[in-house]
Amino acid sequence: MTRGRGERGSMAVEAVLLAPVMLIFLLFIVGAARIVEAKGEIDGAARDAARAASVQRDQGSAAAAAAEAAQGLDCAGGPNVSLTGTDWVQGGRVRVTVGCVVDLSAVSGFGFAPSFSMSSTSVVPLEQFRRIQ
Repeated sequence: MTRGRGERGSMAVEAVLLAPVMLIFLLFIVGAARIVEAKGEIDGAARDAARAASVQRDQGSAAAAAAEAAQGLDCAGGPNVSLTGTDWVQGGRVRVTVGCVVDLSAVSGFGFAPSFSMSSTSVVPLEQFRRIQ
């Protein structure tokens, strides 16, 4: 099959027109994946911080343990960890909220803000056999 003279170079024109669209689409996928990855990391940090707090003897040491457990997060300014709980008696629960400002500056020109604030909360029952100090 032979092409007519009118179709000559049409593949090059199509490639030039579609390449920027595909590049923008790929960068959007990268930005969305970064948000999903950050949410998973923050959820894991909240879970780990709540577990670390639940085995402590008092609320003061629990707050310190929760903050230490969440330090691995890659947040602008570090993670923000808040701890609430019951009267720290058997059968009580501890609630840890971890907040983080995620850096999206690498893809900010493609519809994403340069930073994005996220948080996650985890509730864990206080460990019945907590450490004895």
